[in-house]
Amino acid sequence: MKYDTNFPSLKGQVTEQEWQTRVELAACYRLVDLYGMTDLIYNHITARIPGTDYLLINLYGLLYKEITASSLVKIDVEGNIISKPDTDYGINKSGYVIHGAIHKAREDVNCVMHTHTRAGIAVSAMKCGLLSMSQTSIRFNNHIGYHAYEGPAVDLEERIRLVKDLGPHDAMILKNHGLLTCGASIQQAFNTMYQLEMACQAQVDAMASKADLDIPSSKVLEHTAHLYQPTTRRPYGILEWPAMIRYLEASSRSLDYPKYDS
Repeated sequence: MKYDTNFPSLKGQVTEQEWQTRVELAACYRLVDLYGMTDLIYNHITARIPGTDYLLINLYGLLYKEITASSLVKIDVEGNIISKPDTDYGINKSGYVIHGAIHKAREDVNCVMHTHTRAGIAVSAMKCGLLSMSQTSIRFNNHIGYHAYEGPAVDLEERIRLVKDLGPHDAMILKNHGLLTCGASIQQAFNTMYQLEMACQAQVDAMASKADLDIPSSKVLEHTAHLYQPTTRRPYGILEWPAMIRYLEASSRSLDYPKYDS
């Protein structure tokens, strides 16, 4: 079996747009690891290659901290592999069932993220869902979808319900499962996931204290949520991204892993 993790660089062998997408997506995987939102080799982040109907996804078997621009797999929205490194690693079927459905239905979405974090799973199992109890969570007030658990996402028919439950939103809680975010760019999807994760962590901590929770009025919730929409102020994640890359590069210098942009 061939499970090497040193993959020849594809720089110069793919279009500039594809290479840039590969670098940004690999950086996103590394940042998710850096911020403690990984689940061993599981979960996925997909990105659409600009000007094409193809997506990039991780090899099923690599840690997020091992992923590089050249190790990503090119697939279509139905999960058919267009090209991948010379390795026995493949892709996880549920990756394209969930992600492919959203990419196919939402032309405005160029990146989809899915996580199984401790706090995200905890909130996904709560009947109350995400509470608008903090400024971070109020961002999602009436701007988040919920999808009932149907088992591991391998049934193609589930795609219809996934898309319907997400609706026009950029975030969704997969009940009894985890979190999902999407966006017009990799940067936006990452920022939304970071904020959703922080909201879930705050909720778990606050509910564990067993103190009475103070929820702002519906008028304040609506006003605040409106102000935090990317169409109201700015596309969140874009301004933050260069700083995130600097943090990633500084944090990666002591790690014995291939550079994300290789």
